[in-house]
Amino acid sequence: MTLIASRVPDPAVRRLTVTLYGYAFLSDLVLLYPVYALLFADTGLSVGQISSLFVIWSAAGILFEVPSGAWADAVSRRLLLCLAPLVTAAGYAVWVLFPSYPAFAVGFLLWGAGGSLVSGALEALVWTELDRLGAAGRYARVLGRARTAGVLGVLAAGVLAGPVLAVGGYPALGAASVLACLLAAAVAARFPEHRRSPALAGQRDPAAVAVAAAGAGEPGPTGVALPGGDEEDVDLGWWDSLRAGVAQVRTRPPVRSAVLLVAVVAADWGALDEYTPLLARDTGVAAQAVPLLLLLLWAGVTVGGLLAPAGERLRGRGYAALLGLVAVALAGGALTGHPAGFVLLAVGFGAAQLATVLADARLQARITGSSRATVTSLAGMATDVLIIATYAGYGLVATAAGNAVGFAVAAGPYLVVALVLLARRPSRARPTTGAARVVADLPDQLA
Repeated sequence: MTLIASRVPDPAVRRLTVTLYGYAFLSDLVLLYPVYALLFADTGLSVGQISSLFVIWSAAGILFEVPSGAWADAVSRRLLLCLAPLVTAAGYAVWVLFPSYPAFAVGFLLWGAGGSLVSGALEALVWTELDRLGAAGRYARVLGRARTAGVLGVLAAGVLAGPVLAVGGYPALGAASVLACLLAAAVAARFPEHRRSPALAGQRDPAAVAVAAAGAGEPGPTGVALPGGDEEDVDLGWWDSLRAGVAQVRTRPPVRSAVLLVAVVAADWGALDEYTPLLARDTGVAAQAVPLLLLLLWAGVTVGGLLAPAGERLRGRGYAALLGLVAVALAGGALTGHPAGFVLLAVGFGAAQLATVLADARLQARITGSSRATVTSLAGMATDVLIIATYAGYGLVATAAGNAVGFAVAAGPYLVVALVLLARRPSRARPTTGAARVVADLPDQLA
């Protein structure tokens, strides 16, 4: 791929990245985000009922994650990126048109399904297109900026939600959220995609399918190895894509360890984010000041995404130190019991965002074959499972010892993974460009 990099015009990469950033921004420009819990409460739901809705949401993500990833490998990834916001928009519409517990549950099922359609398909499409253009080394910085664009969408939604709610109530927020989703679907249609037509999959002989499923350069069930590089343009059927992705995680330790790393790094701070309002309230600030403290956290997340180009230069020990920083900053910031502790929390959240981007780049660099979205979705499913486990663990600890202690204990896995990475011997083969640099120095085994 690097041989053709000089012949690829920059506008090709620019079109991909601009489309990606616009899609990420619009997908998170959902004015219902800041107040949907209020909508539930104003409809008469109890705290227990609201908590059960969150469980339905997470369970939907687990249920749809891997099948949708295999579908993305079997059909057009761009098609799934167009469908995802439409499915999510239907969920928002149900919420405001028929506000009730069953409608909220259906909405969360649709939201979970929409998120699953994006997960795996987006990362796979972006990596494949950058690799085709000889720019795979830019993946980490591109993904970091896309995550930042999403954060900016969340911040914009937070700013606009109050005035729109005052003028038009929840129906106006729902209409604005649906409109943002429709715009995101329109933007997704601009994604470039260069893959072999799925119709060709049925025209290959069984030996070719087996080889493609095994991954580039590795023996498949037939014992034949693919010559040359990664067969990203060979599309398998849905079932073959699912089997190939699962087999790759199960049989290839480097891919399996990368999936585990993504899950651990992304799940912990993703779950803790839901408890930050409670932690802010426990510091003694007025209710009106809580959003300001949360804004500080999102500023840290934004900076973390923008630091991806610098993070690419981290070696294995540097990445372990980054995870150690996450653990210390999250635990220290929570245990201060003071609003100033949110400065440390912002550092921890920013470092966690950076670590997540780099972990995803590591995973994409290690996936081979045509089941990239399936493998990425397996990482997403593992993340969802760990998020639910974190919810449960946090609830037990926080109930017994308070939110600050619960926060500190939940940050512990970052320190554990950092120590595991430090104890492992890094690989001798060290690529020197882009995201591959941190990939090379990270160990192949986490467990």
